[in-house]
Amino acid sequence: MSEMISVKEARRHYPSARSGAHGFDHALRVTALAERIAREEGADLAIVRAAALLHDVAAAGPDRENHHRAGAAEARRILLALGQPAARVEAVAHCVETHRFRKPAEAPETLEAQCVYDADKLDAIGAVGVARAFVYGAEEGQALWGDVSPAFRAGQETGEPHTPHHEFHCKLVHIRDRLYTETGRRIAAGRHRAMVDFFARMAGEVAGEA
Repeated sequence: MSEMISVKEARRHYPSARSGAHGFDHALRVTALAERIAREEGADLAIVRAAALLHDVAAAGPDRENHHRAGAAEARRILLALGQPAARVEAVAHCVETHRFRKPAEAPETLEAQCVYDADKLDAIGAVGVARAFVYGAEEGQALWGDVSPAFRAGQETGEPHTPHHEFHCKLVHIRDRLYTETGRRIAAGRHRAMVDFFARMAGEVAGEA
Protein backbone atom coordinates (compact mmCIF):
# COMPACT_ATOMS: atom_id res chain seq x y z
CA MET A 1 0.00 0.00 0.00
CA SER A 2 1.31 3.44 -0.94
CA GLU A 3 -0.14 5.74 1.70
CA MET A 4 -1.61 9.08 0.67
CA ILE A 5 -0.82 10.85 3.96
CA SER A 6 1.25 9.87 6.99
CA VAL A 7 0.07 9.93 10.59
CA LYS A 8 2.60 12.68 11.30
CA GLU A 9 1.29 14.84 8.46
CA ALA A 10 -2.36 14.26 9.36
CA ARG A 11 -1.74 15.15 13.00
CA ARG A 12 -0.32 18.50 11.89
CA HIS A 13 -3.74 19.54 10.57
CA TYR A 14 -5.58 18.90 13.83
CA PRO A 15 -5.53 21.71 16.43
CA SER A 16 -3.50 20.85 19.53
CA ALA A 17 -6.38 21.78 21.86
CA ARG A 18 -9.16 19.39 20.93
CA SER A 19 -12.18 17.82 22.50
CA GLY A 20 -11.46 14.74 24.58
CA ALA A 21 -14.16 12.98 22.58
CA HIS A 22 -13.06 14.13 19.11
CA GLY A 23 -9.29 14.52 19.38
CA PHE A 24 -6.63 12.98 17.17
CA ASP A 25 -6.66 9.88 19.37
CA HIS A 26 -10.20 9.33 18.08
CA ALA A 27 -8.94 9.63 14.49
CA LEU A 28 -6.24 7.04 15.22
CA ARG A 29 -8.75 4.58 16.68
CA VAL A 30 -11.04 5.08 13.69
CA THR A 31 -8.10 4.52 11.36
CA ALA A 32 -7.21 1.21 13.03
CA LEU A 33 -10.83 0.05 12.81
CA ALA A 34 -11.27 1.28 9.25
CA GLU A 35 -8.15 -0.53 8.10
CA ARG A 36 -9.33 -3.74 9.75
CA ILE A 37 -12.71 -3.47 8.05
CA ALA A 38 -11.14 -2.52 4.70
CA ARG A 39 -8.86 -5.54 4.74
CA GLU A 40 -11.72 -7.92 5.46
CA GLU A 41 -14.09 -6.28 2.97
CA GLY A 42 -11.56 -5.84 0.15
CA ALA A 43 -11.61 -2.03 0.04
CA ASP A 44 -8.83 0.26 -1.18
CA LEU A 45 -6.71 0.50 1.97
CA ALA A 46 -4.85 3.71 1.05
CA ILE A 47 -8.07 5.65 0.46
CA VAL A 48 -9.66 4.31 3.63
CA ARG A 49 -6.58 5.15 5.70
CA ALA A 50 -6.31 8.70 4.39
CA ALA A 51 -10.02 9.36 4.91
CA ALA A 52 -10.03 7.92 8.42
CA LEU A 53 -7.03 10.04 9.41
CA LEU A 54 -8.67 13.21 8.05
CA HIS A 55 -12.37 12.54 8.74
CA ASP A 56 -12.60 14.94 11.72
CA VAL A 57 -10.04 17.48 10.54
CA ALA A 58 -12.73 20.21 10.66
CA ALA A 59 -14.55 19.00 13.79
CA ALA A 60 -13.12 21.81 15.91
CA GLY A 61 -14.57 24.46 13.59
CA PRO A 62 -17.44 26.82 14.43
CA ASP A 63 -20.06 24.77 12.56
CA ARG A 64 -20.00 21.32 14.15
CA GLU A 65 -23.19 20.31 12.34
CA ASN A 66 -21.49 20.67 8.97
CA HIS A 67 -17.97 19.55 9.88
CA HIS A 68 -18.25 16.66 7.43
CA ARG A 69 -18.59 19.06 4.48
CA ALA A 70 -15.85 21.37 5.75
CA GLY A 71 -13.70 18.33 6.42
CA ALA A 72 -14.12 17.06 2.86
CA ALA A 73 -13.00 20.43 1.50
CA GLU A 74 -10.01 20.48 3.84
CA ALA A 75 -9.07 16.90 2.92
CA ARG A 76 -9.10 17.91 -0.76
CA ARG A 77 -6.83 20.87 -0.05
CA ILE A 78 -4.38 18.84 2.04
CA LEU A 79 -4.10 15.88 -0.32
CA LEU A 80 -3.89 17.93 -3.52
CA ALA A 81 -1.09 19.96 -1.93
CA LEU A 82 0.70 16.66 -1.28
CA GLY A 83 0.46 15.86 -4.99
CA GLN A 84 -2.12 13.09 -4.78
CA PRO A 85 -4.12 12.28 -7.95
CA ALA A 86 -7.39 14.19 -8.18
CA ALA A 87 -9.55 11.09 -8.65
CA ARG A 88 -8.18 9.47 -5.50
CA VAL A 89 -8.51 12.73 -3.60
CA GLU A 90 -12.19 12.84 -4.55
CA ALA A 91 -12.61 9.26 -3.31
CA VAL A 92 -11.20 10.33 0.06
CA ALA A 93 -13.37 13.45 0.15
CA HIS A 94 -16.49 11.34 -0.44
CA CYS A 95 -15.57 9.20 2.57
CA VAL A 96 -15.12 12.27 4.76
CA GLU A 97 -18.30 13.96 3.58
CA THR A 98 -20.48 10.92 4.23
CA HIS A 99 -19.20 9.83 7.65
CA ARG A 100 -21.75 11.90 9.58
CA PHE A 101 -24.46 10.01 11.52
CA ARG A 102 -26.81 12.92 12.10
CA LYS A 103 -28.08 14.70 8.99
CA PRO A 104 -25.53 13.29 6.50
CA ALA A 105 -25.09 15.18 3.26
CA GLU A 106 -25.42 11.90 1.42
CA ALA A 107 -25.10 8.18 2.08
CA PRO A 108 -21.68 6.55 1.75
CA GLU A 109 -21.89 5.04 -1.72
CA THR A 110 -18.45 3.47 -2.08
CA LEU A 111 -17.12 0.53 -0.12
CA GLU A 112 -14.30 2.74 1.16
CA ALA A 113 -16.76 5.33 2.49
CA GLN A 114 -18.78 2.59 4.15
CA CYS A 115 -15.66 1.28 5.89
CA VAL A 116 -14.85 4.74 7.26
CA TYR A 117 -18.46 5.36 8.30
CA ASP A 118 -18.65 2.05 10.15
CA ALA A 119 -15.31 2.58 11.88
CA ASP A 120 -16.31 6.05 13.08
CA LYS A 121 -19.59 4.71 14.46
CA LEU A 122 -17.92 1.74 16.15
CA ASP A 123 -15.79 4.19 18.15
CA ALA A 124 -19.05 5.64 19.52
CA ILE A 125 -20.23 2.39 21.12
CA GLY A 126 -18.76 -0.20 23.47
CA ALA A 127 -16.51 0.76 26.37
CA VAL A 128 -14.78 3.52 24.41
CA GLY A 129 -18.11 4.88 23.22
CA VAL A 130 -19.47 5.04 26.77
CA ALA A 131 -16.34 6.85 27.93
CA ARG A 132 -16.58 9.32 25.05
CA ALA A 133 -20.25 10.03 25.80
CA PHE A 134 -19.40 11.00 29.36
CA VAL A 135 -16.34 13.02 28.36
CA TYR A 136 -18.43 14.96 25.84
CA GLY A 137 -21.21 15.39 28.38
CA ALA A 138 -18.76 16.85 30.90
CA GLU A 139 -17.36 19.23 28.29
CA GLU A 140 -20.92 20.40 27.55
CA GLY A 141 -21.81 20.80 31.23
CA GLN A 142 -24.32 17.95 31.20
CA ALA A 143 -25.43 16.17 34.34
CA LEU A 144 -24.01 12.70 34.96
CA TRP A 145 -27.44 11.13 34.59
CA GLY A 146 -31.00 12.05 33.73
CA ASP A 147 -34.22 10.09 33.41
CA VAL A 148 -35.28 9.66 29.79
CA SER A 149 -38.98 10.13 29.10
CA PRO A 150 -40.95 7.74 26.85
CA ALA A 151 -41.61 10.67 24.50
CA PHE A 152 -37.87 11.31 24.09
CA ARG A 153 -37.27 7.61 23.45
CA ALA A 154 -39.90 7.82 20.72
CA GLY A 155 -37.92 10.56 19.00
CA GLN A 156 -39.92 13.59 20.09
CA GLU A 157 -38.42 16.94 21.05
CA THR A 158 -39.19 17.18 24.77
CA GLY A 159 -36.83 19.93 25.89
CA GLU A 160 -35.48 17.79 28.72
CA PRO A 161 -31.80 18.36 29.55
CA HIS A 162 -29.49 16.18 27.48
CA THR A 163 -27.26 13.70 29.32
CA PRO A 164 -25.16 10.71 28.25
CA HIS A 165 -28.21 8.58 29.07
CA HIS A 166 -30.20 10.60 26.53
CA GLU A 167 -27.40 10.23 23.97
CA PHE A 168 -27.58 6.48 24.47
CA HIS A 169 -31.28 6.44 23.61
CA CYS A 170 -31.28 8.93 20.73
CA LYS A 171 -28.13 7.74 18.97
CA LEU A 172 -25.88 5.09 20.47
CA VAL A 173 -28.42 2.29 20.78
CA HIS A 174 -29.28 2.64 17.07
CA ILE A 175 -25.74 2.52 15.66
CA ARG A 176 -25.48 -1.26 15.46
CA ASP A 177 -28.41 -1.39 13.04
CA ARG A 178 -27.13 1.41 10.79
CA LEU A 179 -23.78 -0.02 9.79
CA TYR A 180 -23.00 -0.99 6.21
CA THR A 181 -20.38 -3.72 6.22
CA GLU A 182 -20.60 -7.28 7.47
CA THR A 183 -17.32 -6.80 9.33
CA GLY A 184 -18.57 -3.66 11.03
CA ARG A 185 -21.78 -5.35 12.13
CA ARG A 186 -19.82 -8.27 13.53
CA ILE A 187 -17.57 -6.00 15.58
CA ALA A 188 -20.59 -3.99 16.70
CA ALA A 189 -22.35 -6.98 18.27
CA GLY A 190 -20.05 -7.26 21.28
CA ARG A 191 -19.65 -3.52 21.69
CA HIS A 192 -23.41 -3.03 21.64
CA ARG A 193 -23.97 -5.65 24.35
CA ALA A 194 -21.29 -4.13 26.58
CA MET A 195 -22.80 -0.66 26.20
CA VAL A 196 -26.37 -1.79 26.88
CA ASP A 197 -25.20 -3.68 29.96
CA PHE A 198 -23.37 -0.60 31.23
CA PHE A 199 -26.35 1.73 30.97
CA ALA A 200 -28.64 -0.88 32.52
CA ARG A 201 -26.21 -1.27 35.40
CA MET A 202 -25.88 2.48 35.85
CA ALA A 203 -29.66 2.92 35.87
CA GLY A 204 -29.86 0.40 38.69
CA GLU A 205 -27.12 2.08 40.67
CA VAL A 206 -28.66 5.54 40.23
CA ALA A 207 -31.96 4.14 41.52
CA GLY A 208 -30.21 2.45 44.45
CA GLU A 209 -31.20 -0.97 43.16
CA ALA A 210 -27.75 -2.32 42.29
